[in-house]
Amino acid sequence: MAKRRPVGNLLGLAVLTVLVQRPMHPYEMASVLRARGKEQDMRIKWGSLYTVVRNLEKHGLIAAVESNRQGARPERTVYRVTDAGLAEAADWTRELLSVPVSEPSSFEAGLSVLGGLGPDEVVTLLRHRLAALERRVEADRDALERERRELPRLFLVEDEYALAMREAEAAWVRGLLAELAGGTFPDLDGWRAYHETGRMPGHVAEAAERGRATG
Repeated sequence: MAKRRPVGNLLGLAVLTVLVQRPMHPYEMASVLRARGKEQDMRIKWGSLYTVVRNLEKHGLIAAVESNRQGARPERTVYRVTDAGLAEAADWTRELLSVPVSEPSSFEAGLSVLGGLGPDEVVTLLRHRLAALERRVEADRDALERERRELPRLFLVEDEYALAMREAEAAWVRGLLAELAGGTFPDLDGWRAYHETGRMPGHVAEAAERGRATG
């Protein structure tokens, strides 16, 4: 189970890890994280950066080392990561790598209510999704090949994982489409009849009322 952390926003972990490189002020942190494309790896709300930095300092995970001002710009405080911050970042990384967490996607949400649309429309929509996924997979493969010529694999494993997940999703959607288009999807006739007549087959209605077991 994921533990409760003094700063639970993943942006906090990003800040801790970027400060391992060198002390920085918040604006520089944001610039470096953006340059690394960190928002593609984590759900980051950039507007909360200064709040996250203050909370990290409050809990002793980072510390101010100097403040400076350039011309009429606001004063900027430079921070370094503390030993406690290094330990927190390492522990947090261990948790992220070792503890599976259920993170439902918007696609899962759509699949959970796809019965509200007719099967023919669902086929059309899934074909659009599959085409978009295949374009993205091709683009990601090309980008990864270019990156492999310039960067050590250590800095590319998250991109490899993201590509593998998109490939797996595309394969699953392709399989579902084959069932729907080929007529082998269970209760397909009843699903279609419901949208034609407005009457849901009895066993389907019972299942909808009963819901599914969760564990």
